Amino acid sequence: MESIKLDLLVEQFPGAVTVCDTAGIIVYQNARSRAAFARHGADLVGRSLEFCHQPESWAAIQALLRGQTANSYTIEKAGAKRIIHHLPWRENDTVRGLIELSLEIPAAMPHFVRD
Repeated sequence: MESIKLDLLVEQFPGAVTVCDTAGIIVYQNARSRAAFARHGADLVGRSLEFCHQPESWAAIQALLRGQTANSYTIEKAGAKRIIHHLPWRENDTVRGLIELSLEIPAAMPHFVRD
């Protein structure tokens, strides 16, 4: 069986993957993330998330970094509904930053409870 090339898998993932360090500096963007933030520049690696967020959003990001917790919500922008999920990026139980996943979702979607 062919081994999965994880870097290629994440680069071609059908959602935006953005990773920042504990100071909010972008350390990774996949192709969808670069496209989503293109209006701010071609490649934002090395730049702070602060410059492309409203003050209240930047404060929420900082709180997530301090609290080392996950956060999810949905948004609608340009007619597309997305789920945004933030989760701590950890290496060997040490928080290194935050991962943001942004995936387009249907306007209405089923919800199942599976106990």
